Amino acid sequence: MGEVKLHGFWYSPFALRVNWSLKLKGIEYENIEEDRFNKTPQLLQYNPVYKRIPVLVHAGKPISESMLIIEYIDQVWPQHPLLPSHPYHRALARFWVKYSDDLTEGVRALYRSKNVEERKKAIEHILEHLRVVEDQCFGKENKFFGGESVNVVDLAFGSIIKYITVLEDIFEEQILEAQKFPRLYSWFNIFKSEPIIAEILPDQDQMVAFVKPLREQILASS
Repeated sequence: MGEVKLHGFWYSPFALRVNWSLKLKGIEYENIEEDRFNKTPQLLQYNPVYKRIPVLVHAGKPISESMLIIEYIDQVWPQHPLLPSHPYHRALARFWVKYSDDLTEGVRALYRSKNVEERKKAIEHILEHLRVVEDQCFGKENKFFGGESVNVVDLAFGSIIKYITVLEDIFEEQILEAQKFPRLYSWFNIFKSEPIIAEILPDQDQMVAFVKPLREQILASS
């Protein structure tokens, strides 16, 4: 099938969801850790437009953007399907993946917030989106968004909610509270306990210790 390589950051939710996809599929690959401030020439060559991770290289051909990568992986390696086969359910999955991108905007705003007002606005955006997921995505007693197995929607929300928990610790703010979001809170605990998910889920303390000074460095240079 050709050699598979993944360029990413270990702490990135976007690289994490691709790593999970490859692991769930049982695909052997080389994980290439990039440096945000000193990206390899290969990464810049493979993604000359955005110059960012993640980038999957399969048989020498690069694919960028995490969800496009996951769809490619799902088409090339059919084992453990990540997207539904039925066109309607596939469209629904893509809708909720897009909604996770909207949630990501609030998370990015919180990460880059410079004062209390910006932080409050970002958290309100996040809470609003989490409420929609809580109310709209758990009507049935499914274990995951995809039913009884992890699918692309689980990967999309799981990666960004993991990052939300890191920001909770950095800002000492509770966002994903069990009382406010009981079904979403329960789902995330089940999701992150899945063996393959847990195997490469970054350690919480290590992420907080790394992301906090990284955030300060990025804000100082902006």
